[in-house]
Amino acid sequence: MNDTRVTRREVNGVIKDLRQKLFGAEGYKWLLALKRFLRKENPWVEFAIWRTIHLGSFKTVQDLRQALLDASCRIGDWANDLLGQSAFKLVAEETDADLVVVSVGELGFKDGATRKEIYERAIQLGLELCPPEIGPQLRLQYKDQPLGEWLLIAMEPIADSDGCLDVFDVGHDGDGLWLSSGNGLSDSFWDADDRWVFLRRK
Repeated sequence: MNDTRVTRREVNGVIKDLRQKLFGAEGYKWLLALKRFLRKENPWVEFAIWRTIHLGSFKTVQDLRQALLDASCRIGDWANDLLGQSAFKLVAEETDADLVVVSVGELGFKDGATRKEIYERAIQLGLELCPPEIGPQLRLQYKDQPLGEWLLIAMEPIADSDGCLDVFDVGHDGDGLWLSSGNGLSDSFWDADDRWVFLRRK
């Protein structure tokens, strides 16, 4: 009968390899995978594509703004301000963008986290920040958004006319479908159930 017991040397080799990975550049990715494995779950779950939207279909910001108004989308004052800032750029060529929606808690922050921490963790896990056009384009292309849902766009914050950093926020309330804005400061704090839209790396 074959002896199937593992040796101390084999275990030590695996532990050494795991330690190197846990404390390496992709350490948190390995930590989440290890936690899933210990729960007897698939450790290599990839972020599912939530929605694919089209970018680059407008030549000017005014065309994009008018399309929002024509579609009866409401534009918050500060979101409208962001559209007029030089830092707001339209994508030069038409392309499709695969989006992922993830909550702060799903990124591992059960008690909430700052925007800086949220972005860093998402990037560690293979996600990317969105170009700013995704905010208004998602608003146009997400007409069936559930009532009460608000999604923050994970993007480089844009300074508004008062110098405050903001990110786009896409929501649906009793007044209709909104393109709004949220606090984009690096230390702004977000609860575990707040949900962010990231770009899925291709």
